[in-house]
Amino acid sequence: MALYLLFESASGYALFHAYGIDEIGQSVDAVRASVLDLQRFGKAVKLAGFSPYSSAVDALNQCNAISEGIMTDELRNFLELNLPKVKEGKKAKYSLGVMEPKVGSHISEATGIPCQSNEFVQELLRGVRLHFDQFINQLKKSDLEKAQLGLGHSYSRAKVKFNVNRVDNMVIQAIFLLDTLDKDINSFSMRAREWYSWHFPELLKIVNDNYLYAKIAKFVVNKSDLAEKDIPALANLTGDDDKAKEIVEAAKASMGQDLSPVDLINVQQFAQKVMNLSEYLVGARLISHAGSLSNLAKCPASTLQILGAEKALFRALKTRGNTPKYGLIFHSSFIGRASARNKGRMTRYLANKCSIASRIDCYSESNTSIFGQKLREQVEERLDFYDNGVAPCKNLDVMKAAIEGIKNAVSEDADGNEKSDVSAKKSKKKKSKAAGGEAMDVDKPAAGEDEPQTEKKKKKKHKLEEPEDEGIATEAVTDDAKQDETPKKKKKKNREASDAEPTVVTEGKKKKRKKSKIDDNDV
Repeated sequence: MALYLLFESASGYALFHAYGIDEIGQSVDAVRASVLDLQRFGKAVKLAGFSPYSSAVDALNQCNAISEGIMTDELRNFLELNLPKVKEGKKAKYSLGVMEPKVGSHISEATGIPCQSNEFVQELLRGVRLHFDQFINQLKKSDLEKAQLGLGHSYSRAKVKFNVNRVDNMVIQAIFLLDTLDKDINSFSMRAREWYSWHFPELLKIVNDNYLYAKIAKFVVNKSDLAEKDIPALANLTGDDDKAKEIVEAAKASMGQDLSPVDLINVQQFAQKVMNLSEYLVGARLISHAGSLSNLAKCPASTLQILGAEKALFRALKTRGNTPKYGLIFHSSFIGRASARNKGRMTRYLANKCSIASRIDCYSESNTSIFGQKLREQVEERLDFYDNGVAPCKNLDVMKAAIEGIKNAVSEDADGNEKSDVSAKKSKKKKSKAAGGEAMDVDKPAAGEDEPQTEKKKKKKHKLEEPEDEGIATEAVTDDAKQDETPKKKKKKNREASDAEPTVVTEGKKKKRKKSKIDDNDV
């Protein structure tokens, strides 16, 4: 049976005919050794067809299709054109060797061409890739390398650009780090329990949670100093008045030994380190378990409530037992603060608010924490309602308040931007006025005798435009008038002289006419 090899290069599709190679009896090691020799490999493999890509965009599309295991129309036309045609009702007397098994299965389903992808075919395609520039005429090795480099950059850039989960990658990586720290937290917690148990051994039976144990150990420090006045503070830490009273009673009748002040300081610091390591975000764990923020936003509140307890859920469904009430959300401080009978209801309510918050974070166009603050206030109000019976606010009123807060924040930002624009415009105007004043000062000496007239016109305009400064303007005008009195007198004298000159000229003309008349009479 003849064997054809499909090779997807950075410059186009290539089809090779491998003849003279008998797969039976040929080991992979022997093929691997013969592939390195171009003379031997060139005699066994010949180029049957080549179809270059029309553009870089086309090359990227074909590469994306091959990576996803899809046969494009261009590849189908290329194979139908270059492979031998098979008559209807008969099997093909050849097979097509491909590198990707998904592509081969799609080709065989769509066209009926038998495809194979094994180690033998992969070694032959490795040889084709090694000597590809020798099979194609007028194809330089440098050109092929440039095509490979450009296609590789565009392919990786497209994968990073269209990665929907790229926003959540840093959160998920942080969760992986927290998972590695969990082992350290457990070992530190056990060490703190053993260390403090020499001083207050009864606390182990009262408090089971590692984080709560570290908080109480930091608060109590020396059990002999614990009194009735510390019960409210312990109740705030534990969330239970009965447990706080039990801790105080156990401290009074404790069998533990006393510790030195240095050891107590060490225990306190160690408990603080355990608390710092144990404080992690429940929301980040939910995102990591769901895979991305978009996947978490698609989950209903009932799914989010038991996220992380899938094994217990399926076990309960199989055995027809009680289904779990909570999963990863149980680590929230709100669940710990709720009473035992209200933990289930509080978990359901918290899951509802977490589902709303995840959808707002995923699909909102602007990033804001106003909705998160309002939702947190609702959870606090629900806790007060379960404990003290205080009626919480309605969800509709809370959402309206959040929307109004966002609008106010947006308007404040817009006002700030407008003020900055106005101040920038004023500074530009001041600079332009200063530059204009300097230019006027430079031009003053060249004005000549016409300067007083222009000054008078400008003063009249300023009087009309600035009526508030009349006193200052009149004083300036009077001062200028005193300085301009001498030029006015000179102008009057010049006018009188100019008026006298034409009279003199007319009298001279009359005298000349009289003289001419007398001369005519004498004649």
